[in-house]
Amino acid sequence: KGKCPEDGWDESTIELFLHELAIMDSNNFLGNCGVGEREGRVASGLVARRHYRLIHGIGRSGDISAVQPKAAGSSLLNKLTNSIVLDIIKLAGVRTVTNCFVVPMATGMSLTLCFLTLRHKRPKAKYIIWPRIDQKSCFKSMITAGFEPVVIENVLEGDELRTDVKAVEAKIKALGAENILCVHSTTSCFAPRAPDRLEELAVICANYDIPHIVNNAYGLQSSKCTHLIQQGARVGRIDAFVQSLDKNFMVPVGGAIIAGFNESFIQEISKMYPGRASASPSLDVLITLLSLGANGYKQLLKERKEMFSYLSSELKKLADTHNERLLVTPHNPISLAMSLKTLDENKDVDVTQLGSMLFTRQVSGARVVPCGSVQTVNNYTFKGFMSHANDYPCAYLNAASAIGIKKQDVDVFLKRLDKCLKNSRKEAKKEKSLNEISDSNTGTEQLED
Repeated sequence: KGKCPEDGWDESTIELFLHELAIMDSNNFLGNCGVGEREGRVASGLVARRHYRLIHGIGRSGDISAVQPKAAGSSLLNKLTNSIVLDIIKLAGVRTVTNCFVVPMATGMSLTLCFLTLRHKRPKAKYIIWPRIDQKSCFKSMITAGFEPVVIENVLEGDELRTDVKAVEAKIKALGAENILCVHSTTSCFAPRAPDRLEELAVICANYDIPHIVNNAYGLQSSKCTHLIQQGARVGRIDAFVQSLDKNFMVPVGGAIIAGFNESFIQEISKMYPGRASASPSLDVLITLLSLGANGYKQLLKERKEMFSYLSSELKKLADTHNERLLVTPHNPISLAMSLKTLDENKDVDVTQLGSMLFTRQVSGARVVPCGSVQTVNNYTFKGFMSHANDYPCAYLNAASAIGIKKQDVDVFLKRLDKCLKNSRKEAKKEKSLNEISDSNTGTEQLED
């Protein structure tokens, strides 16, 4: 049926299935005689076993989704993976999605592929409207495709940064709709930025006949993000949404899913990919979904949501004990932020040292964001880089509840964060005392002089 099985398969069954697919590829035929330049020859037996002898990759030179006659097993693997992934996207909440394909590139390059496909539809267009999110790959995806990003600053509502919908529409009118390739919006992001107002943006795109590409990097695991995409497509226009394989399915980095509501447009994107492609990302996600089954994946989504609530309540308690606060970001379903005002106000301490302290204590993924950081990316200067705003009111620390997180991860993180915050304050007091002694000695020397 091309759907993810309800219950996961055991490893022996999965391996048997993969071996059956592999013997359908010509390089594994007993009497095969290859005289071409690409015959699935592999020098190392270890490499062959690592790939289950599925060596030909996916697609043909003109279309990544095309069937390769001498690689029937690899082609079947590709078709099945795309079909099962489509089923999972629907299960995650995007009910009316019609087509998708796995591409062996991470999210940034996959977005670039979408923009390059749109270039043929809108040859005059040179701008991409982009509500600001301080993440380099999505910004560089537009530059790499040869377009000029038009950065729309976010609006501060309480602690939360939201999409400035009026500024988006005003910029479209100023530049002219025909000169705009698309609106490039974002769902999953670091707090205190919230997912973009997808419904309003989708309506604007429909009204002005402008394509809409959504960066849904790790949003597939969030029912709130998938609901935004579903609603945006229902009330307005969303041409494609792109998500990472590793962030949503816990597989190695190197793959993404490009999906959409117009089957022919998604096919156009797949045909834009030049040449054949690695089957590794497709193989990894197929094995993972067969192992988990639909029920297993739904359970992971449920556990992630529960851990978000737990992380939120426990981080708030910790913040209170250190005279900090958990920033109020009700529209962000994955990421949280805790203020670092008391550290930031002490000029003798660099708040970024807290991030280093956490990393050396084996806490990965936590981000410490100082005030006033400036960074230039491809000749565009971002003020307040990493905070998604020119002048966010305070320094803060990020933590996220992503798929696969366990209660133990949260508890250990909070314990180590508590210790690091205490150590930071001790260092601050020590530094302050040394400075006071130094100032006192300087004053005495001046009196003696």
